[in-house]
Amino acid sequence: MKNVKTDHNVPVDRSIVLVGMMGAGKSAVGRQLAQRIGLPFADADHEIEQAADCSVAEIFEQFGEEYFRAGERRVIARLVEAGPIVLATGGGAFIDPATRALLLEQTITVWLNAEFDVLWERVSKRSHRPLLRTQDPQGTLRKLMEERYPIYEQAHLTVISDRAPKEQTVLRVMEALSAQSESGKE
Repeated sequence: MKNVKTDHNVPVDRSIVLVGMMGAGKSAVGRQLAQRIGLPFADADHEIEQAADCSVAEIFEQFGEEYFRAGERRVIARLVEAGPIVLATGGGAFIDPATRALLLEQTITVWLNAEFDVLWERVSKRSHRPLLRTQDPQGTLRKLMEERYPIYEQAHLTVISDRAPKEQTVLRVMEALSAQSESGKE
């Protein structure tokens, strides 16, 4: 596909993949971003749940994280192959070396970088996060951030996700994509 630009000067020749921690806003931002730039939206966790006919939490509980990650790899590869789309991934997807390599090679990855307080405020409102079902969910979240942030830094672009309305984060992503597109011109 030729490098087509939308009215917002955002390239849509490749899938745009949002990565980051649970609670960073990947799904909410992704839906609005897709609408704004005219691409289909997919949420990897939702697609995995449809393929498995059960929730992510149930997959973790019944089969474990390794089984979930293998299914996640297959679903993300299928979605990327069908692209271009805006794809919101689960928090651990980009941590998987094979998934990360695929995304870095074939898509534009955008890390939605959020601080602990923002993430905790968002994830503590709901109990569907299997990795936070521990004695110390705040400590678990901090540990995951320490482990994952150096890997998320490998994404093509980084955009801050804070307490601003999600529309503001969408605009930040669009600006980063447009700037990257402009810098890639010869």
